[in-house]
Amino acid sequence: MPELKLLRRIIYPLQEFVKAESFSGILLMLVTLVALAWANSPWAHTYDAVWNTPLTIAIGEFGLTKAAILWINDGLMAIFFFVVGLEIKREMLMGELASLRSAAFPVVAALGGMLVPAGVYVAFNYTTPDQLTGWGIPMATDIAFALGILTLLGNRVPLPLKLFLVAFAIVDDIGAVLVIALFYTAQVDYLMLWVALLLFGILLVLSALRVRHIWLYILLGVVMWVAFLKSGVHATVAGILLATAIPARSKITDNAFISSTDTILGELQATHYNRTGDEDETPEEEDFQAAVHTLESNCEEALSPLHRLEHALHPYVAYFIMPVFALANAGLYIDANLTSGFLNSVSWGIILGLVLGKPIGILVFTGLAAATGLIAKPDSFSWGQLIGAGLLGGIGFTMSIFIANLAFASSPFLAQAKLAILLASVVAGILAYVLLRLVSREQPEDRP
Repeated sequence: MPELKLLRRIIYPLQEFVKAESFSGILLMLVTLVALAWANSPWAHTYDAVWNTPLTIAIGEFGLTKAAILWINDGLMAIFFFVVGLEIKREMLMGELASLRSAAFPVVAALGGMLVPAGVYVAFNYTTPDQLTGWGIPMATDIAFALGILTLLGNRVPLPLKLFLVAFAIVDDIGAVLVIALFYTAQVDYLMLWVALLLFGILLVLSALRVRHIWLYILLGVVMWVAFLKSGVHATVAGILLATAIPARSKITDNAFISSTDTILGELQATHYNRTGDEDETPEEEDFQAAVHTLESNCEEALSPLHRLEHALHPYVAYFIMPVFALANAGLYIDANLTSGFLNSVSWGIILGLVLGKPIGILVFTGLAAATGLIAKPDSFSWGQLIGAGLLGGIGFTMSIFIANLAFASSPFLAQAKLAILLASVVAGILAYVLLRLVSREQPEDRP
């Protein structure tokens, strides 16, 4: 029974994550089509006008004024990275990445899925420094789109393959965050950077002292975000750092929660079924409300701040932040100027890096590691299905576009890079769907 209980604690959150991300991926597909249609419609001029509208947030004399698209890319995406950080922390504490044995396979796969695509891009662009800056673009994976494709396959795809894809994508996200922080940083204001790091240190101290007031973390996190924004280091890094400081432990143990809940429910039941056995009599309203309030408090204490925040924010990220990001960034005006010079080394590096580099890197790294005995491939899915998952990893979209914005800001290559990302993601998604449909059979419904 303890093993079953542990399995449920690991699998159930992941199933909810997969479900939310799957529908988010389908929504992203629709929003992307809307963005492209809008940018190429008779009202195309309104597309740039809307996203370049200046917006100001001010408190007293202090305020920040940015174009709407920068509030999205620097502000809303910081929340996106915050939730990604929460998911990473949960996975490393109690999920697929919690033990070396379970983490080894997706970690090796992710390394291959990052290094080989970057190598493919570098091979096409190493002679031109202004184009070489895009090497991080094909390293990324959009888990929402990938799981959206898996949703179309229904029960043909076994749950372990879905969980592998989630774990692989989370390791991929860790790599993307490191790449953004280390290689896509503008000129640094070291004073503001030290302020940001000092605030991060305070957050870690609060976490070590087991302070559980979520709003205190959020308040300090917002100030840290402003400090990073002013420092030149991309402000989304603040989201990841804040997530690492959020406490992941419950205030009470499982046994204490169960014992207290059983006691309260027992008292309510004893009051409800009075001595005469009359079931129509109910406990006094005041006693009943007090018991419910105690149960509510127990539930809040049993859930860690990490789980509460992830559960609360994930729908907003999946169904609002990511679609808004796609709507603001995927609208490309496709004309002769874009298509005539499209097939250049930047485009080829991105397309081949995502479509071929991802699955080849994943297959080669995991194959070599398995052949040498360093890791073992799970028996629950085949090598063919692994290649299909590798092709799904080639759907870069959100993260790839985000890195492209950093790599080619104010560069003529930005539009071409975005078009290459869109085309590569479509090709990789179609190939993955076809391959997984060919190599996978109908599965019974997965149950933990």
